[in-house]
Amino acid sequence: MKRGAVLIGWLGAVALIFGLISFPFLLRFSGRVIYIASFDFWFTVGNAVLGLALLALALGGNLEHLRARMQSGGARRAGRHGGGVLLQTLLGVLLLVLLAFLSTRIHHRFDLTEARSHSLSGQTVQILQGLDETMRATAVVQSALREPVRDFLNRYAEAAGGRFTYEFVDPDGQPGRLKELGVDGAQVGSGLILLRGGGSTVSLSELDEQGLTNAIVKLTRSGRRKVYFLTGRGERAALGEGASAPTGYAEAVMALQGENYEVEALLLPARGEIPDDANVVVAAGPERRYSAAERAALRNWVTGGGALLLLLDPVSDGGLTRDLSAWGVSLGGGIVVDLVSGLYGQPTAPLVQEYAEHPVTAPLRDLTIFPVARSVRPAQGERGSYFEWIVQTGTESWDESDRARLSQSGESEFNEGADQPGPLPLAVAGSAAAKPGGAADAAGDAVESGEAPEEPESFSGARLVVVGDSDFASNRWLHEFQNRDFFLNAVNWLLGDVEAIAIRPEPPRPSRLQMSATTFQTLRILALLLLPEAIALLGVWSWWSRRRAPGR
Repeated sequence: MKRGAVLIGWLGAVALIFGLISFPFLLRFSGRVIYIASFDFWFTVGNAVLGLALLALALGGNLEHLRARMQSGGARRAGRHGGGVLLQTLLGVLLLVLLAFLSTRIHHRFDLTEARSHSLSGQTVQILQGLDETMRATAVVQSALREPVRDFLNRYAEAAGGRFTYEFVDPDGQPGRLKELGVDGAQVGSGLILLRGGGSTVSLSELDEQGLTNAIVKLTRSGRRKVYFLTGRGERAALGEGASAPTGYAEAVMALQGENYEVEALLLPARGEIPDDANVVVAAGPERRYSAAERAALRNWVTGGGALLLLLDPVSDGGLTRDLSAWGVSLGGGIVVDLVSGLYGQPTAPLVQEYAEHPVTAPLRDLTIFPVARSVRPAQGERGSYFEWIVQTGTESWDESDRARLSQSGESEFNEGADQPGPLPLAVAGSAAAKPGGAADAAGDAVESGEAPEEPESFSGARLVVVGDSDFASNRWLHEFQNRDFFLNAVNWLLGDVEAIAIRPEPPRPSRLQMSATTFQTLRILALLLLPEAIALLGVWSWWSRRRAPGR
């Protein structure tokens, strides 16, 4: 009975311990027992009763042995051993306390989250390291809410190397300071940050990296650049009606405004020319051909060294094929199909991760997606125009020429001789350093307009980015993968803001696991009660079996 009593005693101890551990699950709302789940109740009571019964049985069956053991020299040795273990435990706790104290004096940040939620993005670090003057942040936050704000602002201060400082103001305890800052205490809410620099102040009511970094950009970037979105030929709606639809460009406009760019719509048939204050012109998915006068206005814009972003879907080229050919860009006539890297098995939505070493794409490390795209490749332009591909698909893709079959049945297969095999460029960037077109272009436009053709003048310095898809920057797709970075980098490069090209901070995206109440209860019971107790019981049985093995 002696050996069996030891096993029974340990099993009883395990049952009693898990009965005590599971007892808090009976408590709800400040310790009041207002709801008792049947499993929780019987698990707790059953373990407690069984544990006490087994311990009592083990104690009763081994009482004489325990009395003799306590009076022996072995008991005294066990006491000395126990004292040594206690001392080691105390020394271990003391060591942990010392390490905790040192961590408050010397620290190093580790970010092990998948989304890098506790690290600054590449663009933020780049901007902070390039500051020429000190940014001063005043955080109007209640004392109880300061710690996460302090941790957030510390990241900026560390990355800026002394050119970002911050202070806290208590809206309840420092009313005079609020008056000095010109802040109404009733409007503070959960927090407010005033950022000063360059002789101006920006107020932020939502504390996140995207907002604070954009505020720093606004304070440090001199002057404002203007981006015009063409309208009137079925282009994507950037402003006004339709801009907030899934196919619109409202999110893209907000992203540009966040980088201190002004955005306006341009009805080119009414205006007749590109305004003088334009810095970049965007033609996003025109569904109909531009008129001869509109194409002439675009050519004149390029002739004067302007910047042009063309996003041309397979359904329409806007009538710009000849101009692009003269500038050094060739448009594919089919739809890009990729059976291997299509999003969720959709062959016409290729996921791309092959980029050129170009300022637009050099910072990109993740995927971009181009739903229903055409190929765009560099070609031989007039007088030394130079373009290079910046994004291309993999080798398993091809340019499907049978667009009717693809659109009707969704089926596609590679046909040797008819289809262009991959890899296929989906975007090109470069400079049109020659006159925009030859006699054929001028004669063609003259026929449409009824006017005599005129020889355009030579030019230099124009920058163009041509992408074979406009869906990628729509509200539906802009925030997928690195589409947003690609779009903004293209505009930055066209504007000459190469220093602004980087990976931008993404909005916080917490990890969530959606589950039903039943699933949650099952996981809770398995993870916190059943599995740990089963492991403990198996451990006791394994120890007991090894102890009874021959030779032990």
